[in-house]
Amino acid sequence: MNYTFNAKETTEKAAQWIRDFFEKNGKGCNAVIGISGGKDSSICAALCVKALGKERVIGVLMPNGEQSDIDMARLLVNHLDIKAVEVNISEAYKGVLNGIENAKSVNGFKMDSISNQTIVNLPPRLRMAVLYAVSQSCNGRVANTCNLSEDWVGYSTRYGDSVGDFSPLARLTVAEVKEMGRFLGLPELLVDKVPSDGLCGKTDEDNLGFTYAVLDRYIRTGVCENPETKALIDDKHIKNKFKLELMPCFEFQP
Repeated sequence: MNYTFNAKETTEKAAQWIRDFFEKNGKGCNAVIGISGGKDSSICAALCVKALGKERVIGVLMPNGEQSDIDMARLLVNHLDIKAVEVNISEAYKGVLNGIENAKSVNGFKMDSISNQTIVNLPPRLRMAVLYAVSQSCNGRVANTCNLSEDWVGYSTRYGDSVGDFSPLARLTVAEVKEMGRFLGLPELLVDKVPSDGLCGKTDEDNLGFTYAVLDRYIRTGVCENPETKALIDDKHIKNKFKLELMPCFEFQP
């Protein structure tokens, strides 16, 4: 399958899609975006500026205590010249964990420990709560910044960075998102920043077990030469599809 991506055309269409969304679902509202300093939040913010103007884009920086690359997030905010706030989630994060650790036993039940997955996924869930708090206080709509490559293999936190009110990048691979970032004139430092989960100190590709280049090619062409990698991608895709689906509900028939 031959496939050529047109960054200019896609960027223009994505910007118009954002305008159309706000016309129908929040006329005059602001786009509220969590700014991590990574490529996805940077490019999503730049798209919203192109679509709505910088006056209607609000960035939210949310370090958990000390964030080693917080300067990247500030670079993006200054480059786009958008309004922004910085909310440190450290106290909320510690408060939840302390609350669970010291939870009062009811009917003899007591949690033995807090799982590592809880510790890893709590920060993105707190960040999403902050984004909606800011959004509701600033007449906003929350941008989801996930891309197709991440969504394909479930590389997001359910009810954390996987949600939002509108999602401009959800049907675009990592490679395509980066091309759009270059077209939008973002600093190469932000477009080519090595993606990491911001949770456990590893890069995305370390955690996944394959590169985004391999994943993107498989998504767009169906080609993956390594059968073990193909099986791993397929397994992650099948197991994580539920993250993108509506919550199952009991269908009562009166």
